[in-house]
Amino acid sequence: MKNFKFTINGNAYEADILGIEDNIAEVSINGVTYSVEIDRKMQTVKTPKLVRTLAVPSTDSHPSVSKTASPSAPKGTGNIKSPLPGVILDMYVREGDMVKIGQKLLMLEAMKMENIINADKEGKVTAIKAGKGDSVMEGDILIVIGE
Repeated sequence: MKNFKFTINGNAYEADILGIEDNIAEVSINGVTYSVEIDRKMQTVKTPKLVRTLAVPSTDSHPSVSKTASPSAPKGTGNIKSPLPGVILDMYVREGDMVKIGQKLLMLEAMKMENIINADKEGKVTAIKAGKGDSVMEGDILIVIGE
């Protein structure tokens, strides 16, 4: 299991921990095996515990707000955000253009793949925050759609 080398009062010792079960350790010191009682129960960890940070989506709405609306309801305004980090290859709209849901807005290259970003809102493009060739990060506002 584990091997240790140490010196006590000028004497060299080589210790190997052969195994631990509950609070008894099997230890070999300079070739002689001993059973050593440990004052507390030892627990062996078989696999590391992975801790992941909480992933927060980069959307406009709060988790408690419904993300869908009835087809006849007005869709509202808002921001089109970058879904992942990348470089803008092409823009298909300009400020002042009217867009409909599903219309192509821009092409984003991310991880060597071309991704078409479509409008998820209907309205007039009031501002374009990033241009062709710009590098963007996940969650950056790319286009603002107003009424």
